[in-house]
Amino acid sequence: MTHAIVLIEAERSAMEQLGGALADVEGVAEAYSVTGEWDFVCVVRVPRHEQLADVISGTIGKLSGVTRTQTLVAFEAF
Repeated sequence: MTHAIVLIEAERSAMEQLGGALADVEGVAEAYSVTGEWDFVCVVRVPRHEQLADVISGTIGKLSGVTRTQTLVAFEAF
């Protein structure tokens, strides 16, 4: 299992709908609205490392209102 943390910046007009849309993405285990530089944080869990691109670039990055993402791939889970 591959785990990644995705930090997401969103357009202000998308804030209400984007949280639910992120939570509905296959591979997103958890989605949070947060304070600070980023607007949302998602925990992505996929069986194979190669699937990260489909979930993050192919789906999350293309959601309406997403302006920028930063992905942190986990080495180990404790």
